[in-house]
Amino acid sequence: MERPAWAPRSIDITVPSVSRIYDFYLGGSHNFEVDREAARRAMEFMPGLPKVMQANRAFMRRAVRFAAGEGVAQFLDIGSGIPTFGNVHEVARRACPGARVVYVDHDPVAVAHSQAVLAGDEDADIVAADLLKPGEILASEQVERLIDLNRPVALLLVAILHFVADEDDPYAAVAELSSALAPGSMLVLTHAAYEGIPLPPERATGAVDVYKDIRNPLIMRTREEIARFFEGYDMVEPGLVPMARWRPEGAPEDEDPYAFSGFAGVGRTA
Repeated sequence: MERPAWAPRSIDITVPSVSRIYDFYLGGSHNFEVDREAARRAMEFMPGLPKVMQANRAFMRRAVRFAAGEGVAQFLDIGSGIPTFGNVHEVARRACPGARVVYVDHDPVAVAHSQAVLAGDEDADIVAADLLKPGEILASEQVERLIDLNRPVALLLVAILHFVADEDDPYAAVAELSSALAPGSMLVLTHAAYEGIPLPPERATGAVDVYKDIRNPLIMRTREEIARFFEGYDMVEPGLVPMARWRPEGAPEDEDPYAFSGFAGVGRTA
């Protein structure tokens, strides 16, 4: 298999990666045949997966615009993935010039590509780190340089928590990050769920099993389990809802049925 020039030498290009699969669903070019193969296998069960990812990105952009419009000028995007059109720093700065953004990811391709995209940008950077090590993220040179934790921060956890198993205690990681944030901070979150998927659960389970096969299990949680991540936050209207129903710009009934898969919400600390 030919290794593209943009692929860091350290990575095994024979093993699929969730961030590169996501990149493929969004129409990006930073993925390998092994990623495309896994994505196509999942789509045999759930053909609308690209629509789910697009709905995730569209929600993220609306939530970032909302946060910036509310005066939040600092963004910490964990599990940021491979940069594509309409990244957090681009969206935030259109609403709030001078907004500062720190991206966090543990996929070497995502980190390398983000470094290339952000080269020369004084107000945005990327940290190679894991959500499950919040202390390392908060103590990173990039966060210390760009994020003032005494002022409100928007913490983005978009399409990442469903890759963290219960035994790794994602609730503790989110609580540790949240406890470091100043009053007026926001939590922006999406999470996969069987609820809302326009398919029988056994068909959707086929797609979930593909992720299990590539050793990146997809953990489907209920609405109640997802709501627990917002402990300590006041929910912003309309609350925890299907992605396409969170402050939509068009008529939700015009959306693809897959855009209602899973849940999205924004919370704010008092």
